[in-house]
Amino acid sequence: MRNTILIFIMLISTLGPAIVIAFVGHASVKGLSRNPAAAPKILVAMILAFVFAEAIAIISLLTVFNLLS
Repeated sequence: MRNTILIFIMLISTLGPAIVIAFVGHASVKGLSRNPAAAPKILVAMILAFVFAEAIAIISLLTVFNLLS
């Protein structure tokens, strides 16, 4: 039972950042299509969003693996 709950938590912790990355990618492409001159600013914001989303995923996965052991 405990492993099932931890697997569900791991699923949510990886699904959340994946959805965030998808939304950021969609918004950046949409923003670049409207204003191509803003590419450097959009790129910096997009990279920061990706870094924070992946950091959250890594921290949550490390927490789940720590709870499994």
